[in-house]
Amino acid sequence: MEMIGIIFSNIYDNAMADLTYNRTVASLPFGGRYRQIDFVLSNMVNSGISQIGIITKYNYQSLMDHLGSCSEWDLNSKNGGIYLLPPFVTGQAGVYRGKLEALHVALNFLSKRREEYVLLSDSTTICNIDYDPFLEEHIASGCDITVITHEFREEDKGAKHDLVLRADQSGTVTDMAVDLESEQEDYLIGMGMFLMKREQLIEVIKTSVARDLHHFEREFMLRGFRMGKLSVHASKFNGVVLRNESVSVFFKNNLRLAEEKVRKDIFRSDRPIYTKVRDEIPSFYGKDSEVNNCIIADGCKIEGKVENAVLFRDVKVKKGSVVTNCVLMQGTEIGENCTIDRVIMDKNVTVCNGVELKGATTSPIVIKKGETVE
Repeated sequence: MEMIGIIFSNIYDNAMADLTYNRTVASLPFGGRYRQIDFVLSNMVNSGISQIGIITKYNYQSLMDHLGSCSEWDLNSKNGGIYLLPPFVTGQAGVYRGKLEALHVALNFLSKRREEYVLLSDSTTICNIDYDPFLEEHIASGCDITVITHEFREEDKGAKHDLVLRADQSGTVTDMAVDLESEQEDYLIGMGMFLMKREQLIEVIKTSVARDLHHFEREFMLRGFRMGKLSVHASKFNGVVLRNESVSVFFKNNLRLAEEKVRKDIFRSDRPIYTKVRDEIPSFYGKDSEVNNCIIADGCKIEGKVENAVLFRDVKVKKGSVVTNCVLMQGTEIGENCTIDRVIMDKNVTVCNGVELKGATTSPIVIKKGETVE
C-alpha cells in the first residue's frame, strides 16, 4: 500500500490520569491480554502499511517494552519497521500541547518516506478495520483530507467528541464542530483517524510551527474548513467501534468485550489482532468456583465467584470472594471473603481478606498499580 502510518500514543493521558501516570494511553492494558496500541497497529499491518511512526510524549518505557523488536507485527524486516518519535523540548513551550504540535517531531520521518499518503490515528480506538477501501474512497473524493467516522449511537449521547461532522450523500463535509457534547443524531462522529497526502501534511506541519498552532482538529481542520481553504470528506465505518477516552468509558468497553457481537466483530480470524506473546499455564478453576460472562486470560487461579469481569494474566480470586463488573489487571490478588464490584485494579494490586469495595458504572473505583487494600 502506498501509505505510511502515524500513531499518537499520549493524546488522552490527562483524561485517564489514574491509569496513565506511569505509562502512555497506548500501552494501557485492554481486553485481558492486549494493549490499546495493538488494535491500531494490527489494523495498519493487516492493511499493508509497513512504515509506522509512533509519536511519544513521556512515560513510554512500558510502550517500548511491549513493542520489543516488533516481530509479532512482522515489522522487524528490512522493508518495514516502527519508528518511535520522542518529543523535543522548546525553550518557550516545553513538551507538545496538541496533535498538530506533536506532528513536528514526525517531520524527519515523513520527509524520508516516498509513499504518497499518510494515515494518522489515535491509539484509543478499538476496532477491526481495513484501511484499503477508505484510501480508495479518499482518492476518489478529491478532497484534501478524509475523516473516518461512525454513525451517532445511543452511547454517544452526552459524551464530548473531539470532532463531529455532517456530510452530503457524496460524503463531502458540510458542517463541522469540535469538542462538542451533541445530542443530534445526524452528526457523524470522528474516530480519530485521518487520511491525507504526505507532502500536504509536511506543509501543514511547517505552517503550524511558524504560526504557533497546536491543535489538529480545531486550528487546522475547523479553521481551514470555515475559511474555505480545506475540503473534507467523511468516510463511514460500519463495524463495532469502542473509543477509550475516559476512565469510565474504558471500564465499560472492557466489559463490552464479553458481548458476542462485539467480540466477533473485533477479533476476526481473517484480520487478527496481534500482541506480544507470553507463554502461561492454563487458568485454574477450583471446585467451588463460579464464573459467568467473563474474559479470563491464562495463568489465573479462580476459587471464588467471578461475573461480568475481565481478568488479565496471573489474577487470583480466593475462596469466598465475589467479583462482579470488574477489570483486574495482571498479577492482582483478591483475598478470601471479599466483595468487589465495579472496580478497576491496575497491575499487582493486593486486596486483603474481607475487604468490600463498591464503585459505580459511571465512576468505577480505580486502585493504582502495586497498592495494597486492607
